[in-house]
Amino acid sequence: MLKRLRADIRAVKERDPAARSTVEVLLLYSGLHAIMLHRPAYFLYRHKWFFLARWISQFARFLTGIEIHPGAKIGTGVMIDHGSGIVIGETAEVGDGCTLYQGVTLGGTGKDRGKRHPTLGKNVMVGSGAKILGPFTVGDNAKIAAGAVVLEPIPPNSTAVGVPARVVRQNGQRVCAPLDQVHIPDPVSQELCMLKFRLEKMEKLVEEQQQLIQSLQALRTDTGTLPADDDGEWEKV
Repeated sequence: MLKRLRADIRAVKERDPAARSTVEVLLLYSGLHAIMLHRPAYFLYRHKWFFLARWISQFARFLTGIEIHPGAKIGTGVMIDHGSGIVIGETAEVGDGCTLYQGVTLGGTGKDRGKRHPTLGKNVMVGSGAKILGPFTVGDNAKIAAGAVVLEPIPPNSTAVGVPARVVRQNGQRVCAPLDQVHIPDPVSQELCMLKFRLEKMEKLVEEQQQLIQSLQALRTDTGTLPADDDGEWEKV
């Protein structure tokens, strides 16, 4: 227990430049308090003391603004920085050395029983407001950008951004073209162009039908009869 606590405090001091001393981290860091309270809650949950485990979980939520279900597995050396609004579901797993920022959600996508929350590998960084939803794995050393919504597995050593999230860098190499944040396609303009194209196509078709009718009318005026409809042209008219 004390060994894990020392590792959690050391993680905060190594990754947060604002942390000045062990005493400050131990007494004033709500992310550390949430993890400290989760340890006994998880122990009670594993031994089927569900009510007491959930009570500790809710007390920690009231105290820190961080909600960690007592069934979630939290590794050693995890840092929760500015953790207000973080939600970690029952079957979620957070590997050793992970860093979670404000507003992160490790949630499920349905009401199915069993494994329904994500698993984070070791040393994963999840940015502010990111949502990781579903029973899949985010690989070791992955980085999830702020505000991303992750709905599928992320390979190790990757960086994922966007809604829905997509991998833009893997093993230090860019895996797709740079995203142009300025010249973004206008969906309204695209729809208007499509409507214009269809309208022009219909106008051309109507014009052809009118020409066909005029030709047939002229032929009837000249001969008093219409040609045989061997090809089904009259049905089109």
